[in-house]
Amino acid sequence: MSLPSTAMGALAAIVIMALVTYLTRAGGVFVMSRVPIGPRVERFINAMAGSVLVAVITPMAIQGDWGARLALMATLAVMLATQKALAAIAAGIVTAALWRLVA
Repeated sequence: MSLPSTAMGALAAIVIMALVTYLTRAGGVFVMSRVPIGPRVERFINAMAGSVLVAVITPMAIQGDWGARLALMATLAVMLATQKALAAIAAGIVTAALWRLVA
């Protein structure tokens, strides 16, 4: 499928992506409404959340610049020290911004 490089083509692409996103999310809710949440399913869901996080972070740690790596280390250190996600995210953002300001 090919969309023209016009405003209508861009609008069509946005509408298609929004529809696919909505159907994916609604489909997940629909399927999970029919699955009984027992201990086994709950363990699977919890493990899935961690694996998605690792899948997002690993390429940044391997292919990212030193600003990204230092931000990941700062985020990890603050999260381990405080157990507060917002503080850890803020530390990572500030670290990356400072590194890019200096470097």
